[in-house]
Amino acid sequence: MMFMRRYSSATCNTSPSRRTFLKTCAAVSIAATSARAAEPELRKPTVPPAMKDIRAPRIKLPAGTCDCHAHIFGPQATFPYLPDAAYIPPDQTLDDYVRIHKTLGVQRGVLVQPSVYGTDHAAMIAAMKSGKFNFRGVAVTAPDVTQKQIEEFHQIGFRGIRINLASKNRGLSIDDAPRLARLIKPLGWHLQFYAPVGAIAAVEEKFTALPVNLVIDHFGVIDCAAGMDSPDFKTLLRLLARPNVWMKLSGPYHVSKKSPLAPDVTPFALRIVEAAPDRLVWGTDWPHPTAPWMPNDADLADMLLDWIPDEATRKKILVDNPARLYDFG
Repeated sequence: MMFMRRYSSATCNTSPSRRTFLKTCAAVSIAATSARAAEPELRKPTVPPAMKDIRAPRIKLPAGTCDCHAHIFGPQATFPYLPDAAYIPPDQTLDDYVRIHKTLGVQRGVLVQPSVYGTDHAAMIAAMKSGKFNFRGVAVTAPDVTQKQIEEFHQIGFRGIRINLASKNRGLSIDDAPRLARLIKPLGWHLQFYAPVGAIAAVEEKFTALPVNLVIDHFGVIDCAAGMDSPDFKTLLRLLARPNVWMKLSGPYHVSKKSPLAPDVTPFALRIVEAAPDRLVWGTDWPHPTAPWMPNDADLADMLLDWIPDEATRKKILVDNPARLYDFG
């Protein structure tokens, strides 16, 4: 009987705190489970990372050099990709970008919204607002983007919109271009086109009627193996003869199969530089998410010695032209 009283007394004295403890543990466990369930599931990368440790290039880039085409990816846990993303890159973060570009000797950069993020610019905007690098940006908007949204992008540092006719996750089309051009013209923005130049030729009348600067990505994705007399290269030169058409000397692996130095690109680059030195810019395309072969970024910088042998012209393409196109102060 005494045993029963003692047990009962002990139970009465301790059970409220024990029940509270158990309830707290259960609540913490449920919260942790819910948090794990809310976290996006990390997807395995389907493309390789860029080279992590690169050498310093042989070329000394002029002060104010701008890499006019690169991307930021991840961290994926914070900035997840589209459910139907054409590829899943490994994390290639702002800190990775800064480290590589300091090694190259680049002081300015233009981030381009990658297709795998669609119209969600959170990763880019976080990088641009970080203060870690002098950035401008090229957006991928919805077709019905508003003037107010464009002006908000402008305040952040965006200076163009990309129309992608080459990737699986395309987004905007050439039919969206006239309306977009009307919206961005007052702000001095440009439209950037990622498309084989043959695809641009198919819509050349619409393309050339646009009243803003037009920037062609990656050598117009010509095929160097087709030669300098190919219809595509002739089309590219014809387009570059127009006063509002620009081109990026970027992504040699998109036009050449001769890794790692792409020597067959040089005669094309020399001819392009001769044709339009005032409307060319250069970019690494770091971290090379769709590259058929992975370059060393120092090699990409050193290619400029062959592509643009004249030092004054090189400064124009690396410093002065980007300052005009992207409104660097």
